Parts: sequence; C-alpha cells; structure tokens
Amino acid sequence: MEELTIVQRFAVWALPVLFAITLHEVAHGWVAKMLGDRTAERMGRLSLNPLHHIDPIGTLLVPGVLMILGGFIFGWAKPVPVDFGKLRRPRRDMALVAVAGPAANLLMALAWALITRVAHVIDTPFVTVPLSLMGVAGIVINLVLMLLNLLPIPPLDGGRIAAGLLPPRLAYQFGKVEPYGLIILLLLMMTGWLSSILGLPLQIMQKLMFGFAGL
Repeated sequence: MEELTIVQRFAVWALPVLFAITLHEVAHGWVAKMLGDRTAERMGRLSLNPLHHIDPIGTLLVPGVLMILGGFIFGWAKPVPVDFGKLRRPRRDMALVAVAGPAANLLMALAWALITRVAHVIDTPFVTVPLSLMGVAGIVINLVLMLLNLLPIPPLDGGRIAAGLLPPRLAYQFGKVEPYGLIILLLLMMTGWLSSILGLPLQIMQKLMFGFAGL
C-alpha cells in the first residue's frame, strides 16, 4: 500500500479499523450478557453503530497518526462496561469475557480474507482493487489487535485471561500491575520489543490468512 496517497490510505483503512475496534468491544459486552451481566446492554453499548463506541484518541487520532507514520496500526474504543460481580462465576467468566474480544478479531480477519477471495473471483477492477486493499487492511488490523490484546499485561484482555486462570492469591498480586499496564506497553513500543514479540506470530498468521484470501 506504499504507493497510495494519505487520503487513499484513510479511505482503505477507515472501515476495517472501525469494525475491528467496535466489534471487539461489542463482543465483550455480548458475552458478559450471556454470562449474567447486562450492564453493557442497559447502557446501549451492544449496538453495532460505531458512534456508540468511538474514543476520539484511541479510535481516530492514534490509528490515523500510526497510519501516516507506518508500522503497527492499532487503536481502541471506549471500553464496554462489565460488572464482574454480576457474572455467574466471576473468575472464570472474566476470562471468557476477555477472550471474546480477540476471538471477534480473529473471526473478522477470516471474514476480510473471504471478502478478498470473493473480490478476486469477481475480477472486475473497480470492485476487486478496492475490496482487496480493504481486505488486506482488515486482515492486518484484526490480527494486530488480536495478538496485542492477548499479551498478558493488565488491563489488556490477555491480562484478564491470565488473572482468571491464576490461583486467587497470585491473581490478586498480578492485578497490582494494572495501573502500570499502559506504561509497560508504551515502553515495549518505544524500545522496539513490541515489534519483536508480535512480529513472528503476526507474520505466520498473515501468511495463513493471505493464503486463504488467495493473495
């Protein structure tokens, strides 16, 4: 996509980024509802309307700047509220709610791969080219968000999953890391360690998805 102008890049990435971020959050709320907590539903956060989930910084500014600068593109929406105390089995269900977000991103990556494959079958330039570019963007952003959120760093989903799997005493100690989670993530980004950690699994999954997409 290096040959695209900045405006064209925004046009290609806008929908994949919005869907990837908002559906990630909706998945958390939907699973929480299935497990006994209807907080997100009562607050209107199970809507697929991106306007209900957009965070000006995480959904618009950060992805936009990263898109211009190159490298990993990621972002976040307003977190869906979950009252863990209302879940039927709080420790287990907390992990299930957390894993729902990355799982949604994996399904969306598969969906974009299928769209790309269909676009190539249609083989009409004004359809194939834009859909293929959006398909690649959709695959990449969803895989990045999935892998990033699976890092075992509170408050990322991977941190919630780890806390749900650890024995209660260890989970309590592990939870004390949460106030520093964003700082840890920023340090990993600035030192280049984040790219090193995510690089290989991202390459493997992209190869599999691109293969399924017929690229």
